[in-house]
This record gives sequence, structure tokens and C-alpha cells, in this order.
Amino acid sequence: MSSTEQTPRPARLAAAAGVALVEALGLLAGGVYMLVRTLADGGDLTGGVTGGVTLVVLGLIPLAAARGLWRMRSWSRGPAVITQVLALPVAWQMLQSEGVIPYGIVLAVLAVTGLVLLVNPATTEALGIRRPGQDAS
Repeated sequence: MSSTEQTPRPARLAAAAGVALVEALGLLAGGVYMLVRTLADGGDLTGGVTGGVTLVVLGLIPLAAARGLWRMRSWSRGPAVITQVLALPVAWQMLQSEGVIPYGIVLAVLAVTGLVLLVNPATTEALGIRRPGQDAS
């Protein structure tokens, strides 16, 4: 196969990229909302701006991972897996708090789905990641 040809993108890899993109958009939207609300309400400016900027910056991680997964770059699996692992305790906390339980359910489903998709053999093979004991052919 020539270097310009690429193996087809498995549906599971495309779905994993989609999960990462949804998470990225959620973080980015939450950060922008927090910034706008803080600036409009004139509340705790330091805390609101810090929190909003933090969410926006954190949203860039799954956004980069989604792009990398879509382009079938092996480096992208690490940030995507880390995003899913970090989302699980956040979802758990949301499930314990009244008013955000539905969001916690959505986040938990996204995180578990993302993890399942990212460790799937078709995904790892498409990304060129070898399993332990697999020889380099």
C-alpha cells in the first residue's frame, strides 16, 4: 500500500471521535456560558473567569483528540482515554447533585461509550497501536 493510501476509518473510531467532539463542545459551551454569566452578573469575577477559562482550555483537549481520532493519529487515543477516565468521577458527582442528574447520566453514558470504543481492537488497529505480545509485522 502506498503512503498516500490510508486504511478505511472504522465506524467505531468515527464514533469515538464523535464522543470526544461532543465532550469538547460541552466543555467549551460551559466555559463560555460561565464567562458570559460572570461578566453579566458581576459576581465573583476572579472565580468565574478562572472557572470559565479553565473549562475552555480543558475543552481543547478532547477537541484535539477528536480531530486526531478522525484523522487516525495514534497519539490521539491517549488524550481521548484520559478525557473519558476524568469524566467518570465528574459524572458521579453530578449524579449526587440535584438539578444536574440528567447531565450526569449523559456524561456517564458518553464516558463509558467512549472508553469501550477506544479500547476496541478495530480502533487500536486502525490507529496502528499494537497490543501487548503482538509482533511488529
